[in-house]
Amino acid sequence: MPTAPTCHNGIACRALLLSSIASFLLTGCEAPLDLDTVREQSQNALKRTDFYQAMARNEGVIVLAGNTGALLHSEDNGETWTRTPLTTNDSFIAVDACPDGSFIALTFSNILWHGDASAINWTPYTLPSSEQMMTATCSPDGSWWAAGSFTTLQNSSDQGRTWAETSLNEDAILTNIQFLNNSQGVAAGEYGMLLATEDSGENWDYAGYLPDEFYPHAAWFTSRQKGWVGGLNGFIYHTTDGGESWTQQASETAAPIFGFVKGKAALYALGDNTTVLQLTQGEWVQLPTQNQPLYLRSGVALPDNHLLLAGGRGLLLNIETPEAASASTD
Repeated sequence: MPTAPTCHNGIACRALLLSSIASFLLTGCEAPLDLDTVREQSQNALKRTDFYQAMARNEGVIVLAGNTGALLHSEDNGETWTRTPLTTNDSFIAVDACPDGSFIALTFSNILWHGDASAINWTPYTLPSSEQMMTATCSPDGSWWAAGSFTTLQNSSDQGRTWAETSLNEDAILTNIQFLNNSQGVAAGEYGMLLATEDSGENWDYAGYLPDEFYPHAAWFTSRQKGWVGGLNGFIYHTTDGGESWTQQASETAAPIFGFVKGKAALYALGDNTTVLQLTQGEWVQLPTQNQPLYLRSGVALPDNHLLLAGGRGLLLNIETPEAASASTD
């Protein structure tokens, strides 16, 4: 997949985001999959027609989700996988593990699926808003959250039986949402917008703006004050004051950044062309992978300093991270 052009304008970024999601979900890259680090899986559960978008884990199970109803789970840290038969061909764009060990998974058709802790049994819930939802998460109190267009946030505190909806009435897409504790959460989106809540999502307000209306494809916060966002051209911005100001950190790539993974000793960023970056002393250092025109979008940390990463064309990488004596999340 070619490197994407610079994009700061919100409308252009919106068009690029939606077109890139459609490309990932429907067609993806046409390059052959030829990576030594790709593990052969049993029963052909992983398919080269899969384009993975999201991954999450509880204490015993990893869930992997992607296009045309692709939903898989592994009980052995990704050694083997089982494909979950669902009555849908909708494409999944987000998945998260909840405090009780269950899972939620969002499809592009605005349906939130709830899976039990085994990730075998799933129940669909249609979201009430007509706005397009782009991301979903479980909060520490177990509530389900989804966020998307027109700065719309929806949540359910009773596992999908009833829903509440709020909006800042801005014509902007929220692309990321994360709860940090029982009361604090952040949401990032179009036009470089950062929102925050201090009361468990009852109220959301503006927390700051990224430079040049930077469009965040990915965001990760370790506290209400400290966080990172990533997007096109390998740009990664860092804040230490809750989003009021941002600093661009040095990065050894120009590939678009699509996700962050918190490892045992460091923070990692994932992107196009099988890019994996490790945050080391305030700079993003590229880890060695075979450069291929395939994106990496999501992943989880495994025991013994390994990362399990997923992306286009059925790409699944299990990589060992460097000994992280010098790594930090500063």
